[in-house]
Amino acid sequence: MAKKRILLIDDEEDIREVAQLSLEIVGGWQVITGSSGSEAVAKAEVEQPDAILLDVMMPEIDGFSTLKQLRANQATQQIPVIFLTAKVCSEDRHQFLQLGINGVITKPFDPMSLATEVETILGWVP
Repeated sequence: MAKKRILLIDDEEDIREVAQLSLEIVGGWQVITGSSGSEAVAKAEVEQPDAILLDVMMPEIDGFSTLKQLRANQATQQIPVIFLTAKVCSEDRHQFLQLGINGVITKPFDPMSLATEVETILGWVP
């Protein structure tokens, strides 16, 4: 079975590094990283990952706008997206549901359980 491929987008380098190590070591997945919404759209189209972990609060293009672009693109609209965010309130959850987000993982996350959280949200059997 091929390794799962995850696209991880976060503007904070330390978050990317910790999450990447966690997903590679604990999850055994291949992780592609980026630091912006525009990078997310470009890399998702080319790389066709199995899932995208997407930060909500980013400069220039936020996670909501990035998600809209991903869903509007024929090549990326079916890729599952999980928001990775420190900002989760009831208003945000309502917006997530309207946009068709697959799930939310709050920051700070536990690096040892990050891969399990992703598997649970996406229904992947380890």
